[in-house]
Amino acid sequence: MFSPEGPTLRELAVQALSSVERGYDLLAPKFDHTPFRTPDSVLDAVTAALLASGPYDDGLDLCCGTGAGLDVLTAVCRRRATGVDFSAGMLDRARARGRGHAGEDAEGPRVSWVRADARALPFTAAFDLVVSFGAFGHFLPRELPALFAQVHTVLRPGGTFAFPVVAPPRPVSPVYWMLLGFDTAMRVRNALWRPPFVMYYRAFRLGEVRRELERAGFRVELRPLPEFGTRRDGSPRARLVEARRPHSTL
Repeated sequence: MFSPEGPTLRELAVQALSSVERGYDLLAPKFDHTPFRTPDSVLDAVTAALLASGPYDDGLDLCCGTGAGLDVLTAVCRRRATGVDFSAGMLDRARARGRGHAGEDAEGPRVSWVRADARALPFTAAFDLVVSFGAFGHFLPRELPALFAQVHTVLRPGGTFAFPVVAPPRPVSPVYWMLLGFDTAMRVRNALWRPPFVMYYRAFRLGEVRRELERAGFRVELRPLPEFGTRRDGSPRARLVEARRPHSTL
């Protein structure tokens, strides 16, 4: 499951018994060698889709981690690409990764990093595009309305909030039972241990997410990512959610 450069089981256990912030500080040096890091194939597919729907001037990577998603922003944004995360360890790795980044030269957008909680973003309407990759398992369903309201606030009118979603595995799939087992273990852990470590793979359901985005004032469009094909019933294996802040409420 992990490469030789990834964390050991002991390191993962220590991280899992920490808070989310402390756990990711500890995981940061080896995060890019775990399955938790968004695969390049997903980042490339999202980049292609956003290049088709752009252009964008200023972009924000919400919960940026070690900065892999900044490659998407530097490819599709013309002026500025910002990563925000609440883990200082993750941001340290992102800054180290970004030194000499192609997006930091005179031809690309200016890259910057900000430490902040996604539920209390320190920006006004400053972005045309907000992206996020693999972060929503760290938010409980009841937190989504406030989170989406924050994103709505930092987008300029007409701006887009975009993130990929993968079709959930079916109950006949071993992956379904693996994720169910992981979520069950996390719920038991959080019932017995403090501080909690919020990380649930099955809490982010597309229908509920779409309703909450619309309640926050977004107009939502689902775009298939053709690079990942379709399931047996013809539905896409992966989609890009594009939630737009309207230019006007009238």
